[in-house]
Amino acid sequence: MQPLPGFRDFYPEDLVFREAIQSRWRSTARRYGFVEYDGPVLEPVELYRKKSGSEILDQVYQFADRGERLVAMRPEMTPTLVRMVQARHRDYRKPLKWFSIPQLYRYERAQRGRLREHFQWNCDILGEESLEADIEILSLLIDLLRGFGLGSEEFVVRVSDRGFWVRFFERHKLKEEERYGFFQAIDKIERQPREKTEEALGPLAAPVFRLIDEREPWEPVERILAGLSTRGLSGFAEHDYRVVRGLAYYTGTVFEVFDRQGVFRAIAGGGRYDDLLERLGGERMPAVGFGMGDVVLGELLRAKQKLRATIPPPELFVVISEEEVRPAAVRLVHSLRDQGFSVDYPLHAAKPKKQWERAEAVGARHVMVADFRIMEGKAEVREVASRKSQVVALDAIGSLLQTVGGEADSGGGTPLSELSECKGSG
Repeated sequence: MQPLPGFRDFYPEDLVFREAIQSRWRSTARRYGFVEYDGPVLEPVELYRKKSGSEILDQVYQFADRGERLVAMRPEMTPTLVRMVQARHRDYRKPLKWFSIPQLYRYERAQRGRLREHFQWNCDILGEESLEADIEILSLLIDLLRGFGLGSEEFVVRVSDRGFWVRFFERHKLKEEERYGFFQAIDKIERQPREKTEEALGPLAAPVFRLIDEREPWEPVERILAGLSTRGLSGFAEHDYRVVRGLAYYTGTVFEVFDRQGVFRAIAGGGRYDDLLERLGGERMPAVGFGMGDVVLGELLRAKQKLRATIPPPELFVVISEEEVRPAAVRLVHSLRDQGFSVDYPLHAAKPKKQWERAEAVGARHVMVADFRIMEGKAEVREVASRKSQVVALDAIGSLLQTVGGEADSGGGTPLSELSECKGSG
């Protein structure tokens, strides 16, 4: 049987890659003073309807539970964040700088860069009105990608502001019922032929394209770009009025991150949503944040060869050459594990050659030979990378692993199958 369409199996090598991404997400957020939170996978459907409108309900996994409540598997994290902040925001000093790494679910057509589940890094600042919060959020986002070794020639943050188009909308005295279609046409500019956009915008097409091409200055965007420049990040962001983001709740700054070559979908996106808490029944609280999924980011890092994640090998593999010493060898294994070392050994009797093959397969950094000498309180330990072998006291093995193990190069060295033929201490 295969996994459901749009869902993934994470084999060990896949999981270590995912964990490497999430580890970098966490460490970068914490360097910026963000703290982690989480919430339930199931939420009331109504929470998403209030936040994003009825359109999103076509994309959620929803069902009636045994209590006859209509619930949904979370398609996004912001509504949960808002619900949690509404409940206890008085318990925390503002601004709140929170992040989470939820698994999200959307029932939509699976395609490259978009699956029916993914993990997402959400970072938000709540309770801060100044654009310093927007600059901080964008700096965090840029630093994360820089941390993976990506440069300004490889990705760009496109920054815009919903207020710019709202002013345009009002200046041209458009009717309220025309607002959605207007923003939709701008949002689709890069995804459809120019003729279709001109048809959708009608007489507004010419001024819209002129504003986009000329990048007419808009103070909030200019201040954000200046703030990034002060931090030495000017090469990573640019003014782009084609970015409008979700129409349901963004109120100011909006931004999206793309690879420079335009090969992949958006790597991340977000903006300011100052009215959302109030719309969901709470007090008004300014907020800005973004989400970055692991699917597109993972595709980009693999394509650019920016992340090499390997399964951590055991620090020591114990070869039991004589079954009579197995009890003593197992006691030593357990003692070393108690000290915090990663130790593996054969679970059943096998020829030494098979055990060496197993040690090679798991990439052990050291191999200890458990033979008759273990009864005398000694054992031979071989460092794989250097091929050095020495007989040491059992109570000194931990110290040996601690001082030498961290320096071993598990990516190279001599195959263990060869080391198994070495004699003596050469």
